[in-house]
Amino acid sequence: MRLPALTELTPRQQEVSDKIAAKRGATRGPFLIWLRSPELAEKVDELGAYCRFQSAVNERLRELSLLIAARHFDAQYSWNAHHQKAIEAGVSAESLKELASNEVPHFAHADEQLLYTLATQILRDHFVDQRTFDAALGEWGEAGLVDVIGCLGNFSMLAMLLNTFQVDLKLGDEPPFPDIRGFAKVNTPRILRFVHGRRTVDNRSRSETPVSFPGSYVVPTVTPKPWLPAGRRA
Repeated sequence: MRLPALTELTPRQQEVSDKIAAKRGATRGPFLIWLRSPELAEKVDELGAYCRFQSAVNERLRELSLLIAARHFDAQYSWNAHHQKAIEAGVSAESLKELASNEVPHFAHADEQLLYTLATQILRDHFVDQRTFDAALGEWGEAGLVDVIGCLGNFSMLAMLLNTFQVDLKLGDEPPFPDIRGFAKVNTPRILRFVHGRRTVDNRSRSETPVSFPGSYVVPTVTPKPWLPAGRRA
């Protein structure tokens, strides 16, 4: 972790820490960073608890939403903390393995696929197309859709904190992502993936062979050659 351990707490930090510990069992992981700003820590704890336990969507989608944000931001700590929780809530282990590997996941439930599509569009493209918006609104209603987006924001904020301050993995935890070592990306080739006319970019290990799936094809990125002098053609 990039900041030294907190050895002495101010009265306000102690008050907030006690509230967090009473709710979560201990003040640990990212909360040891949030606590440097106790007023923010208190509000983050309340928002995080709402997104984890009380939001309008079910537990399975809450956990999947957190993992989608964690994979998008390469947040290893939060992935490891919630991977098993998501499986216990009903998300298939195989789809999470695909997500961790930056492959397009094959989810067992239609609402999981919808959540993944919505989250990927807003996190990667920064916009949501009308078809996806209409499907999400029909699936979760106004309150549910607002909760999905708000909680994606909360989980993204968590991921940014974990990576900025380099919160260490728990002792014994293995790095979950093949393209991340420590707090940096490893050198992997970029793969352009076209899914139903939409382009995405995957990072894959050099030993991995790109595979196609229905409605898609993959094209390895080729390093462009320098432009030839004017008047010449290859």
